[in-house]
Amino acid sequence: MAKARILIVEDEPNIVESLSFILRRAGFEVDTVTDGAEALDRVRRQAFEVLVLDIMLPGMNGLDVLKAIRSDQALSSLPVIVLTAKGQANDRRTAEAIGANAFITKPFSNADVVERVSRLAQANVPR
Repeated sequence: MAKARILIVEDEPNIVESLSFILRRAGFEVDTVTDGAEALDRVRRQAFEVLVLDIMLPGMNGLDVLKAIRSDQALSSLPVIVLTAKGQANDRRTAEAIGANAFITKPFSNADVVERVSRLAQANVPR
């Protein structure tokens, strides 16, 4: 069976490195981009099982990326985990209202990230 493809959208190099390492170790194929516009371009050109999306990004922020994904019929079912340092209840409500499948605050638990990505990837595997 092919590895599930995960796209990490994060502009902080240390977090990209950490997330990439733990997800690859868990058996996922991982791609990374550092800004929102690049993320949209990538998900429109390639299939991913899960998107791990930061809110605070250069240029187009993560909430705008999420809105664009949810309004695009071809992408609307893509599972999105919002991963952010902005952990206030209002940020969570906004992300969930737009259509985030999960919300994880930084600093994050490696086990929590792997568990949520695994659960969403399994649910999104084509049958």
